Amino acid sequence: MVNAMNAAKPMELLQTSIGGQVLVELKGKKKIKGKLRGYDQHLNLILEDAEEISINPETGEQTIEVVKTVIVRGDNVVIVSPPPK
Repeated sequence: MVNAMNAAKPMELLQTSIGGQVLVELKGKKKIKGKLRGYDQHLNLILEDAEEISINPETGEQTIEVVKTVIVRGDNVVIVSPPPK
């Protein structure tokens, strides 16, 4: 059984991460690193000054594409890593 207090903890962590750099891992092995500007209950995220990081599975080569602002749909989010303390 999920305690209501424990269920709020991830959202509190996101709240404290606003304005900080986060790393978001997406389905399809892509990652986006950027400054968290906002989120909602569906884990849709708004990132600014973001970089999309992808790795070619055949060569292992990493490519980075700079994007100014991106909205990430929560359905695609696997992991959100908050900034280090």
